[in-house]
Amino acid sequence: MFLDRIDSPKDIKKLTIPQLNILSQEIRDLIIETVSKTGGHLSSNLGSVELTLALHYIFDAPEDKIIWDVGHQCYTHKIITGRRERFATLRMDDGISGFPNRDESVYDVFNTGHASNSISVAVGLAEARKKLNETYKIVVVIGDGSLTGGMSFEALNHAGHIKSDIIVILNDNEMSISKNIGALSSYLNRIMTGELVTNLREDVKKILRNIPALGDRVYMAARHIEEAIKGLFTPGILFEELGFQYIGPVDGHDLNHLTESLKNIKKLKGPVLLHVITKKGKGYIPAECDPSKFHGISTFEVETGNSIKKGSITYTDVFGDTIIELARMDEKVIAITAAMGLGTGLENFSTLFPDRFYDIGIAEQHGVTFAAALAQAGLKPIVAIYSTFLQRAYDQIIEDVCLQRLPVVFAVDRGGIVGQDGPTHHGVFDLSFFRHIPGMVLMSPKDGNELKQMLYTAYRSGLIAAIRYPRGEIPDMGIGDGFYEIPIGTWEWLKKGGEITVIATGQLVYPALKAAEELEREGVICNVINGRFIKPMDRDMLIDAAKNSRFLITAEENTLIGGFGSGIIEILSEEGIGIPVKRLGIPDSFVTHGSQKKLRERLGLDAEGIKGVIRDWVKKG
Repeated sequence: MFLDRIDSPKDIKKLTIPQLNILSQEIRDLIIETVSKTGGHLSSNLGSVELTLALHYIFDAPEDKIIWDVGHQCYTHKIITGRRERFATLRMDDGISGFPNRDESVYDVFNTGHASNSISVAVGLAEARKKLNETYKIVVVIGDGSLTGGMSFEALNHAGHIKSDIIVILNDNEMSISKNIGALSSYLNRIMTGELVTNLREDVKKILRNIPALGDRVYMAARHIEEAIKGLFTPGILFEELGFQYIGPVDGHDLNHLTESLKNIKKLKGPVLLHVITKKGKGYIPAECDPSKFHGISTFEVETGNSIKKGSITYTDVFGDTIIELARMDEKVIAITAAMGLGTGLENFSTLFPDRFYDIGIAEQHGVTFAAALAQAGLKPIVAIYSTFLQRAYDQIIEDVCLQRLPVVFAVDRGGIVGQDGPTHHGVFDLSFFRHIPGMVLMSPKDGNELKQMLYTAYRSGLIAAIRYPRGEIPDMGIGDGFYEIPIGTWEWLKKGGEITVIATGQLVYPALKAAEELEREGVICNVINGRFIKPMDRDMLIDAAKNSRFLITAEENTLIGGFGSGIIEILSEEGIGIPVKRLGIPDSFVTHGSQKKLRERLGLDAEGIKGVIRDWVKKG
């Protein structure tokens, strides 16, 4: 096997192109085998194998900088940059990250996990390189929808304006090229990226401009004819208008074409965009047939592609079913998501109500303002976006929704500890950034039925509401038939009778209840409150609990700074109640990747962690 010999990019430079093709298949086999056991981003990584090998074959990382947008196509990069032997630990507890990570390798230029920032990074590095008189090359790999994010175009515009010497590779895996057009395009591309032809084009421009009297007019006419032809036959006119040399499309699985193109592009100066066509899931039939399913997947059987995990009901499933029920009840219900229709549970909704479903791409800011306008016109928009990605739209939530008192419902999926995708994907800041916005109602359900009723309550209320729920299975408590409204701002007593009160919200309610039940067998009696509303809080229940307890414990899967526990302390301070309060939550640090179970154990955010805190306080008296 060639793969056994690859410990750094220098090793692949010793191989021939036919040998690289064999290595590509070996890498695909390793990725499929590993992800089947660890879960991860499969289809995007299978589609970028040859492109990654070609980049490291032509460029000289880590001196040259290769920047991965999102980073969910970086597995081949990891394998050939010294992490092959640890690749089996991908996304596991104490294993390697599923995304580029500067702490993990000098080959990882910038930590990523969110979309659309790579070109901005490249432009910044290019300016730094110029000021420091350095000469390394800068290459960006962007694709898989990241160009739908406005930040990408802001960076393209800036790069073209200041003539940044960068190479942007558009990894286009949504389009295909027929064989005839593909061969011709690759042939023309290899010719037109050669130094001789590039210089010749510049010389012709100079000659035309220097023709007496008619020079400028002849040159402009020739330029307009060239642009018109490009506009008809190439998709690159937009990028050229932004100041980039556009090259391509190139077959992203043809190592001969890729390496020759990159070799020629490496000699060019200024901003260059290479358009590469790849196929998501390349080399694994189940992923080729259903790339969305295998975009981010849990463990599966390699032979069939079937998931190993049992089909239990998740919070996402409950949301998807409930919004369909609401839409059947009211034709004004609209669903909006940002390039995550499948992940947020809206796939069935989009089929049943295609004219009321909007996937606006990786453009959360636009999505929120779009929803605000729908609400202003009298419709009932529900915006379903993962917690970590909704952070992009923080300004729009304040300025366009809350300031104008427009009733938008936010379904905030993946709130709290997400797990193996790590710090870029944990949704541990949302309670804090929602809680302090005037006019916002903020809820977190303890189980599937409560999520269902919260969605109904938010829909019926005419208020701005956010419902934050975790990734994963719902507690096995059943989902009731029908709907009822939960009074806004009310909590729920789950257990009474002691002098210690635990107030938990969302994911931690049942662990708190379990801790109390187990402690009762040890003779320690605790009260448990379901703090289902983070804003407004149930002030009356809180005051009652505080006046009848020796101390309070709050529990949340959110940063402790400005979160649920902080809100409780604020109310107690306003009321002049001096009871001791112990807050459990996320400390002031980023949480690494790993299984949800292991991460919660480490953070003390499970039944054992809650019991340990209560025991310590009981001992102290």
